[in-house]
Amino acid sequence: MNKKLVTKLSVFNCDFKVKLNEMLRRQSNFDNNLNRKVSKILDQIKNSGDSCLINLLRRHDSIKVDRIEETYISPKRLKLAFEKLEKEQKDALMFAAKRIKSFHEKQIPENFSYKDEYKVGLGLKFIPIQSAGFYVPGGKAIYPSSVLMTAIPAYVAGVKRRVVVSPITDQNNSSIVLAAAHVAKATEFICMGGAHAIGALAFGTETIKSVDKIVGPGNAYVAEAKRQVFGKVGIDSIAGPSEVVVVCDNTADPKSVAIDLLSQAEHDQNSQPIMITDSEELANKVEKIVEYFLKNLARSEIASASWYNKGGIIIVRDINEAIDIVNTIAPEHLELIVKKAETYINKIKNAGSIFIGPYTPEAIGDYIAGPNHVLPTNGTARFSSGLSVLDFYKRTTIVNCNKKNLSIIGKHAVTLAQTEGLEAHAKSILLRIK
Repeated sequence: MNKKLVTKLSVFNCDFKVKLNEMLRRQSNFDNNLNRKVSKILDQIKNSGDSCLINLLRRHDSIKVDRIEETYISPKRLKLAFEKLEKEQKDALMFAAKRIKSFHEKQIPENFSYKDEYKVGLGLKFIPIQSAGFYVPGGKAIYPSSVLMTAIPAYVAGVKRRVVVSPITDQNNSSIVLAAAHVAKATEFICMGGAHAIGALAFGTETIKSVDKIVGPGNAYVAEAKRQVFGKVGIDSIAGPSEVVVVCDNTADPKSVAIDLLSQAEHDQNSQPIMITDSEELANKVEKIVEYFLKNLARSEIASASWYNKGGIIIVRDINEAIDIVNTIAPEHLELIVKKAETYINKIKNAGSIFIGPYTPEAIGDYIAGPNHVLPTNGTARFSSGLSVLDFYKRTTIVNCNKKNLSIIGKHAVTLAQTEGLEAHAKSILLRIK
């Protein structure tokens, strides 16, 4: 049997750009029937509500209930789950929550108002949305960190109704997820997952009230469902598989680089871990260490599929060239393990989150650093950002004219309205100033 090999690219090869594009395109592969399957599920939820949701819960989540009310976990039960945790887990949740809350409180925007040179009153007001749903995956693993990262920013923003959904079948095994919901001050917790959970949050059912916005990562069905309900409700992003780019030079510890790559690879077989370096010697060492670590990793099968099918090692001339490639990839996570790493920060234009130096593994950002771990994937860091408090606000502008200043500025508006052929627009101003 041939030994598996990770994809290795080099800028010294004439076909480098073609090969890099091929590597990045692999992330867009998906089931061609996905759109139709999700659309069917969403239509069923929209048209049949609770009865359809009960059937889908049984079929897809192995959650057997007769009434949707049975899927709700009470705030009292969430609190009890927290109280029953071991002290070490309690401390970890509270420590992480405190740091996440502190970081996100610094993002709260300020309203402003002023009068311009014509004494026209102008302003901008930030208003929190009324309700939000937080999707927390629960299939291959449990993610209390995702509860904290989604629900806490909404709480900080002032969102009144905060609903966690997760496909939990065993409350005891998932007690730390329930406890995280208590710590994050969720107002509701509903046991459901998949596209049908997104549909229930977006359209509502006889029992479940719809929300204004849905955030949080999930599988391909969840991502596609969020895409299809966008417009009916707001969403944060259409999340793809997790990804990390580790830019490193010969000062980097190869073991640290290897395990950081695998920390993303173990998420999902479609995750994409990429190493970029100007040291071929380091690249060879990391490749061998990854192979060694994979033999003993608990999620070895998943991590191996990610590393060998989606991952890669890229050799460059220097770190500046590596940064150019980073800006092309626009990764979800970027680690800089190079000499004078801070000097490259301003050159990075496209990255969801940046981790600086040899003692800042991406995993610290997943849990307790403070910034959000819900980040743009699949190259969308070119135009979007990670989840923040701002995602839970609407912006409303304010204009306040009087007769005098409307007479001054209004004549120009009349000219533009007449140019556009909008007679009523023009007259609505002229009636006031003549």
